[in-house]
Amino acid sequence: MFRLRTLRRALCAAAAALLLPLAGVHSAHAATTPGAGYWHTSGRQILDAAGQPVRIAGINWFGFETANYVVHGLWSRDYKSMIDQMRSLGYNTIRLPYSDDIFKSTTVPNSIDFSNGKNADLQGLNSLQVMDRIVAYAGQDGLKVILDRHRPDAGGQSALWYTSSVPESTWITDLKALAARYAADPTVVGIDLHNEPHDPACWGCGDTTIDWRLAAQRAGNAVLSVNPALLIFVEGVQTYNGVSGWWGGNLMGAGQYPVQLSVAGRVVYSAHDYATSVAQQSWFSDPTFPANMPGIWDKYWGYLFKQNIAPVWVGEFGTTLASTVDQKWLAALVSYLRPTATYGADSFQWTFWSWNPDSGDTGGILKDDWVTVDTVKDGYLASVKAPLFPGGGGGSGGGGGTTAGCAASYAVSSDWGSGFNAAVTVTNTGTTPLGSWTVTWTWSGTQQVTNMWNASYTQSGGKVTAVNAAHNGTVPVGGSASFGFGGAPGGGAVPSVACTAG
Repeated sequence: MFRLRTLRRALCAAAAALLLPLAGVHSAHAATTPGAGYWHTSGRQILDAAGQPVRIAGINWFGFETANYVVHGLWSRDYKSMIDQMRSLGYNTIRLPYSDDIFKSTTVPNSIDFSNGKNADLQGLNSLQVMDRIVAYAGQDGLKVILDRHRPDAGGQSALWYTSSVPESTWITDLKALAARYAADPTVVGIDLHNEPHDPACWGCGDTTIDWRLAAQRAGNAVLSVNPALLIFVEGVQTYNGVSGWWGGNLMGAGQYPVQLSVAGRVVYSAHDYATSVAQQSWFSDPTFPANMPGIWDKYWGYLFKQNIAPVWVGEFGTTLASTVDQKWLAALVSYLRPTATYGADSFQWTFWSWNPDSGDTGGILKDDWVTVDTVKDGYLASVKAPLFPGGGGGSGGGGGTTAGCAASYAVSSDWGSGFNAAVTVTNTGTTPLGSWTVTWTWSGTQQVTNMWNASYTQSGGKVTAVNAAHNGTVPVGGSASFGFGGAPGGGAVPSVACTAG
């Protein structure tokens, strides 16, 4: 996916005030929190190192694949601030697109703001070193990362996994380099081998120059030769047996011609699906729409999950939500992906496109100021969000108890002088589940909360009282929940926080 889809659109056509965002469940039992270590597959599920099922419920954060050679938005905010905000909204995985240009010694990331201490630890780093910092902080925050080889170079998307200037050998060499780079860090759970193969790419035709399935096997085995614990994410093609769909979204051939790798339990199939803000498709004008959509999804990729063949990850889906058709499409797709409250991790995996507001035909979870959350768009995803994964953390303060008790930790993720962002994590330190919680602190300066997500608040002078939202008040023993907020001005000392259990 790229923010300007002029070529793709042609091809595919032929074939309020900031409100409290809705979010998924953030809490999980500390001792049994799924997601630890490297992952593997069993039937249609992804399992962690302990054999517990996990659900990827994440977001795409693009930019490394563009001529900025780094995730977008760093011209506006600190990268840690954005990762903290992703976490507070309930996204547990980041898909990071990149191009092979970031491996060149001449590539220098640009458009990063270092003023007022923002992104201070990124100064002087190359693109891969910046990626290291993002991966490290995401892991600390309890998010996993999937690396996405989005395109051969920053110039644009390619139909095949290679071009005249970036041969298959370079593609595989760079994939292996990433596998080696993060071999000791299970924050990176896998690699999406190539984004959106499309015509003339085929699936199962046997021509090694265009058969994407065979290429995925070659690349996947190369990655596994370096780190056999990684998941290999394989997208579809555009056309199979004369039936066309979205670029990368057609996995009709995977049932008959599966991707077979040297290590069992490593293949996750990935589909992309979009709405009319990206391109028209015949199914949008079907008189039965949107009731026809589950059958469409079953045909192109859903059957792999429903027949227990393999996990299916919808690596990209998005829309501006500008039209009624698109609103109905997103509601139908979210329902099809299976609500976490009903199905848990026995569900489709997903990463929404995109975090970035500068995706021209979908927009993002963030609005154009790179801070404000599009709460309507985020709200559509509430039912399919899933628990965060184990991560690092800071200290805690506040009360405890022998029955119902909680502690809270307060961390400033970015401070640019005129304002700042912070995240608060609430941990159940008692012996019974929490039904609700309240966090309080008092600033010694003139700070004021400017917006807050995943909690409601009141402020009187310097004292702030934050109360859980409806979706994250229940916290099991040893589990945690979180919320985030923006404030102004910056430069204040971190206050002591107290947590009261309900």
